[in-house]
Amino acid sequence: MKKSMITAVLILAAGLFAGQALAVEQFKEQRIIRSGETASIKGSDKFFTGNVRIDPVYPANNAMRSSGGSVTFEPGARSNWHIHPVGQVLIVTSGVGLTQEWGKPIQEIKAGDVVICPVGVKHWHGAKPNTSMTHLSVCEDKGDGVVVEWMEKVTDEQYSEYKGN
Repeated sequence: MKKSMITAVLILAAGLFAGQALAVEQFKEQRIIRSGETASIKGSDKFFTGNVRIDPVYPANNAMRSSGGSVTFEPGARSNWHIHPVGQVLIVTSGVGLTQEWGKPIQEIKAGDVVICPVGVKHWHGAKPNTSMTHLSVCEDKGDGVVVEWMEKVTDEQYSEYKGN
């Protein structure tokens, strides 16, 4: 992998870690990012509860502002409450998870489900208490590099409102 591509992927990983995607370089040709070439990072306790692993999938660039990451939540792990200035798409690839919009009931999500998080809607997502969940997250910035605004943690009391199995 070219040094510039490694740098771009590491910057993306740092951006996902901090909750922001960064325009890292203008791709002028097709790029293939090989499986296993990007380092996994641990989700920060500042933005997540429990064990979370982020695997960067592809970085944003100047012409294409979306970025993608695969996020794995171990049982009971979850994101903080947050919003997206341009929205977010989650594609659940394995396991069973939970998601909730502010003021609405918790919903179960499972492999094959697609969750569309509209612009500015406060929400969280994560794993059920007894199983892990992995989703592909696709976000876009509105030109300023910001893809998420992190908020307060989901409390244990809020998380335990889920009444399913």
